[in-house]
Amino acid sequence: MAEHKWHEEFEALRKIVLSTHLAEETKWGCACFTYNDQNVVLIHGFKEYCALLFFKGSLMQDPENILVRQTANVQAGRQLRFTGLADIKRQAKIIKAYVEEAIELEKSGAKVEFRKTEDFPMADEFLQKLDEHPALAEAFYGLTPGRQRGYLLHFSSAKQSKTRQSRVEKCMPQILAGKGLDD
Repeated sequence: MAEHKWHEEFEALRKIVLSTHLAEETKWGCACFTYNDQNVVLIHGFKEYCALLFFKGSLMQDPENILVRQTANVQAGRQLRFTGLADIKRQAKIIKAYVEEAIELEKSGAKVEFRKTEDFPMADEFLQKLDEHPALAEAFYGLTPGRQRGYLLHFSSAKQSKTRQSRVEKCMPQILAGKGLDD
């Protein structure tokens, strides 16, 4: 639905990005632009805004101080947000400069230092279940680091112990099945 709302904006952003000679693909249902098969920038839309998502945005200089971190848990990606076509037209040169910087970052081989899974807080309620159920512990530690982090964030984000317990209980079958939170 959001994609249809932002049709003109998407086309304007696409034109700017393509002027930098990145390859265009469709990933996650969005226009994604790559350099040597590596994701550089993606165009996506939301209810209130559309955006360019820079995959290594946390490494960018951001001289205009306009890059946005979607949530506190996002480690690498940063967005340039737009609420209308006029925003994009007014900032076209800046947008292109940011895309060019993102390309140079990719060319340089720069890597984002991601927090390790063990650096994420583990809810006491989940620790208790892991102690009580060795099969759950084995299944959890057999998951990919990204899936482990997804569960850890989901459990620890609840403010009340009762909610954390409920989340753990609900997710146990999925973990035991070797699946991530969103699988």
